[in-house]
Amino acid sequence: MELLEIRILDAVDIVLVALLLFYLYRLVRGTVAINIFIGIVMLYATWKLTEFLQMQLLSKILGGFLGVGMFALIVVFQQEIRKFLLMIGTTNFASRKKILQRFNLQPNAAFNTDITAIVSACLKMSASKTGAIIVLKRNNNLEFIKSTGDPMNLEVNTPILESIFYKNSPLHDGAMVIEDNTITATRVILPVSSEQNIPSRFGLRHRAALGITERTDAVCLVVSEENGQMSYVKEGEFVRYRDREDLEKMMAIDLSN
Repeated sequence: MELLEIRILDAVDIVLVALLLFYLYRLVRGTVAINIFIGIVMLYATWKLTEFLQMQLLSKILGGFLGVGMFALIVVFQQEIRKFLLMIGTTNFASRKKILQRFNLQPNAAFNTDITAIVSACLKMSASKTGAIIVLKRNNNLEFIKSTGDPMNLEVNTPILESIFYKNSPLHDGAMVIEDNTITATRVILPVSSEQNIPSRFGLRHRAALGITERTDAVCLVVSEENGQMSYVKEGEFVRYRDREDLEKMMAIDLSN
C-alpha cells in the first residue's frame, strides 16, 4: 500500500518535470538537436534500467559518461539553452506586462504600432520584389543590434518604409528596427542563424531573421528579393499565415504580449 501513497508535492514534481520536458521539446523540435535530445533521453533511461537491474559495471560506465557528458552538452546545446532561458524570462516579463496594462500602468505596444501600414508596405515591396527585413521589438532590448546601424527617429508609415528599402536608397542595405510606432534604426546588421535545416530557397535575409528571433523575442517580416515572398518569423521559426488579415491578427497578438 505504500506505493499508492502519493503526496501533493510528488504530483507537483511530476507536473514540473513534464513542463520542463515539453519546453525542451519545443526548443529542439524540427532541428538537428532533436536527434541528440532523443539519444540522451534513451541513454538516461538505459542507465536507470541498469541501476534497477543492479548491473553494476554497465551502470557505472553509463553514469560516468553522463556525468562528464553534461559539460559537452552545454557546448552542443548552447543556442537551445539560450533560447530556453530567454523563453522563461520573456514569459515572466510578458505576464507582468499584462498585469500593468490591465491597471493602465503601461501602454499597449500593439495599439501604438501601425501594423496595417507595415504590412501594406511589405505587400507593395513583395509585388515589386524589393528585398526587405523589418525587426519589430517586443520586450527584449535591441540596443546591441541598433548600434551596428544608423539611428533614426521616424514615425511608421507606408511611404517611408517603401522609400527606405528602395534599391537605390542609401539606407536599403541591412535591417530596419521598429519600436512601438517609431523607426529607430536602419542598415542594421543582424546575427545570422547557424541552423542547418533551412530550405535552400531562403537567403541571407531569412537567416538573419531567424538569427535575431532566436536570440531575442523580437518578430520579423522578411520580403524576398528573388521571388517577392513575404515571411513572418518568430522564435527562430517561420510562422504560416493564411492571408493579410490573419497576419495582422497574429502580429497584433504577438506585439501585445
